[in-house]
Amino acid sequence: MNIRFTLNDSEQVMQCQPGENVQQLLFKLGMHSVRNSDDGFGFAGSDAVMYNGVVVNASLLIAAQLDGAVVTTAEALGSWNQLSLVQQAMVDVGVVQSGYNDPAAALILTDLLERIAAPTRAQIDDALSGLFSRDAGYQQFYQVVALAVARRSDPEFQAPAAPEFRSDLNVVGKLCPKVDAAKMVQAKPCYVEDRVARNACIIKMLRSPHPHALITRLDVSKAEALPGVVHVITHLNCPDIYYTPGGQSAPEPSPLDRRMFGQKLRHVGDRVAAVVAESEAIAQAALGLIEVEYQVLQPVMSIDEAMAEGAPLVHDEPIIYVNGAPADLAEQNRGSAQRAGEHLTINFPIGAKPHRNIAAAVHGQIGNVDKGFAEADVVLERTYESKQVQQCPAEKHVCYTYMDGDRLVIHASTQVPWHLRRQVARIVGLKQHKVHVIKERVGGGFGSKQDILLEEVCAWATCVTGRAVYFHYTREEEFISNTSRHVAKVKVKIGAKKDGRLTAIDMNFLANTGPYGNHALTVPSNGPALSLPLYPCENVNFQVTTYYSNICPNGAYQGYGAPKGNFALTMILAELAEKLGRDPLEIIELNRVVEGQELKILGAIGEGKMPTSVPRAASCALEPILRKGRELIRWNSAKAKNGDWQIGRGVAIIMQKSGIPDIDQANCMIKLESDGTFIVHSGGADIGTGLDTVVGKLAAEVLCCPFADVHVISGDTDHALFDKGAYASSGTCFSGNAAKNAAENLKAKILFHGAQMLGEPEADVALVAPGVVRGKQGEVSFAQIAHKAETGTGFGTLVATASYITSDFAFPFGANFAEVAVNTRTGEIRLDKFYALLDCGTPVNPELALGQIYGASLRAIGHSMSEEIIYDRQGVPITRDLQSYGAPKIGDIPSDFQAFLVPSDDHVGPYGAKSISEIGVNGAAPAIAMAIHDACGVWLREWHFTPEKVLRGLNKLSA
Repeated sequence: MNIRFTLNDSEQVMQCQPGENVQQLLFKLGMHSVRNSDDGFGFAGSDAVMYNGVVVNASLLIAAQLDGAVVTTAEALGSWNQLSLVQQAMVDVGVVQSGYNDPAAALILTDLLERIAAPTRAQIDDALSGLFSRDAGYQQFYQVVALAVARRSDPEFQAPAAPEFRSDLNVVGKLCPKVDAAKMVQAKPCYVEDRVARNACIIKMLRSPHPHALITRLDVSKAEALPGVVHVITHLNCPDIYYTPGGQSAPEPSPLDRRMFGQKLRHVGDRVAAVVAESEAIAQAALGLIEVEYQVLQPVMSIDEAMAEGAPLVHDEPIIYVNGAPADLAEQNRGSAQRAGEHLTINFPIGAKPHRNIAAAVHGQIGNVDKGFAEADVVLERTYESKQVQQCPAEKHVCYTYMDGDRLVIHASTQVPWHLRRQVARIVGLKQHKVHVIKERVGGGFGSKQDILLEEVCAWATCVTGRAVYFHYTREEEFISNTSRHVAKVKVKIGAKKDGRLTAIDMNFLANTGPYGNHALTVPSNGPALSLPLYPCENVNFQVTTYYSNICPNGAYQGYGAPKGNFALTMILAELAEKLGRDPLEIIELNRVVEGQELKILGAIGEGKMPTSVPRAASCALEPILRKGRELIRWNSAKAKNGDWQIGRGVAIIMQKSGIPDIDQANCMIKLESDGTFIVHSGGADIGTGLDTVVGKLAAEVLCCPFADVHVISGDTDHALFDKGAYASSGTCFSGNAAKNAAENLKAKILFHGAQMLGEPEADVALVAPGVVRGKQGEVSFAQIAHKAETGTGFGTLVATASYITSDFAFPFGANFAEVAVNTRTGEIRLDKFYALLDCGTPVNPELALGQIYGASLRAIGHSMSEEIIYDRQGVPITRDLQSYGAPKIGDIPSDFQAFLVPSDDHVGPYGAKSISEIGVNGAAPAIAMAIHDACGVWLREWHFTPEKVLRGLNKLSA
């Protein structure tokens, strides 16, 4: 049919199918603000448009409904070089992180302010109730509205979005718009999906309906014969290369336990066949023509099932070691399944025993725990468990590949462009210089885009067919084929004196890694590594054992093991406090880490490599953090009662790393341009955290130039130097220090040549703002130096590089305080107050740091209160969409939700900075669980926390 409608004040006439999806139609018309986060469920709101004056989800409309309609998208806000009132407020407040849903947010808030001059909180909540914002945590949207309202009457109005830090610095610690925020909020093309050519082939994947099965017959001939099908990939024609999806250091500390396609299927959603076709409709039709027969095997779903005697084996193929094969390897391999050469490779000993369903294991100790328990007046032993939760980035996993001559180009939404290049090059059989990875803006990752989950299939399809290929997960695939958080069962035993001082800790950390062992050693190792040092004790023992199972895959997720270890240790200390009749905050204060303290236990825990020295807490602001938190939540004040509602308070201290010493590396190059400006080539991967802004600020600070004179190119394997990637909270410390060091190297060159041009000794000249070398006799600008460098008698373009590695640790610390109300009749839990106080050293981007705290805190609150991937009795996942999964939205945030930056000065990070984006997920669960107990006396040792669990604890509901 032909339809006529008005789009952003422009008349449109087009031919389309009556039932065509409007989100897809508008995106094809170049309206990139109308994005697909949830495949038409109408939950995420990333496809919000104004339809005849009302905000609606475009994916819930069909083309026929556009006839005669007036449609407005976020592209109509502002102009190409001028942000609208709301867009500018969003940028200034720092709410724009990954940016994927932010154009929709700007459109929704613009409509709200046109309808209501000064909206209340309830009206803001109502307007944004249809928007899913996984990274921002919603709280800053109230600031956005307040700022926009104020500027409507006073366009020059300014209200600091966050406090500023370090009066001795010019750029670092000061408020500054995120360099890509305007582009994102205006929906300018910047994501993978924005780069796809119209003639690109589409991949659709046939996935296993069973959690554990063997393919006994596979016939793709009918699919291959379908017109428009270009190729079908299966285990019979894919590369015979074994690898791990985990994007980590090389050699990987994870077992190489998967092939692109295998005969054995190990989870619902595992790969059976990939169809490469001319269109999505053809690819989908071809999937229905593939004939598959399965031998269904008994699944292993839990840690207890995996470790049981005689349990089915998730990996029964032969085991191969690259280095350090155990003496009993032949015995381990006896009776291995022989399936066309399938095997599992381990790079070096990680405690793996696949034929006992063990993917990795490690243990260590300091002191003598038996002696410590013998000295204790009180001994407690408890078990704490977590459930499987999902990262849920607004942008689903996506990849676009094509050939540029004989080079493979990969547009990827990835946290690890260099590891992606290394993995894909090896799998498809190309040299690395023939693979160009372009990391586009990442619409949310939180660890899930640290793994290589679809890029190698997309790349292989291009290599085989020569065609441009596009692969975009559905939201269902996000749940069944993405990597989620490891499930854990943590057994903790502690000994303490009567005054509450710890004498011994024994932590047995059991983890469920799912069907593949990516991060199977490193995630669980961080359970003890990022909890035990919070409470230094002379006698500590820990064991980590990670089990294979047939649940949907697990991998990297922010916190990386710390949330589970911290939950267990914080909770057992709270139970100790109850047993001793003490205040749990006093027990924390009595045992917690203090600045300068040696963290002996960390000398016994590594991530595939042991530390070269025992770390110290070089900087730690826990003392002012706990003092401020106690005051904010009025820790010792009386708790009001309201009928069946009882009030309780809880607290948890938290820590994280700022990269992995002796393993991580970052590199940077900076060059002086002809007019005195700078281009920074950073290997770091900005995934919405503002790393490009951090890098630019550090360069500007060193080079005494305006921040606007620095441009950052990052995450491009052709145009930057190696960086291990955006994980382990390393961006500010590693990528930032590399940029700072490169700037200092370039500064030295500028001073040398500037002194020569002035005819003065180098000792008599200095860099001064804005971009000048000043001596005692005169001065010369950066532009003049650059011009001289590029003349026929010049000294050549000034460029400097730097690499950053370290053996030193930089630990951010923090605390979460929670106040809950529990209804003892219904079991309902209401989170009323949540205060997140964090020490990230010197906050380089204060407003962005606060936004990351809010986002991380709300993700952790969701994990604690409502989120879980649920399976039926056959091991089939039930939660396959955002709506049924339970991720929080704006109506779920605490009524009093505040974040605070408490500075310290760290000698490792640039200008004293430490990491901020990851630590915020580590403390919500124990703080909330402690508050629940304080309210109603029930200890909830398994999270998430539900009314049913409360009622069972109150003996008001049978098991």
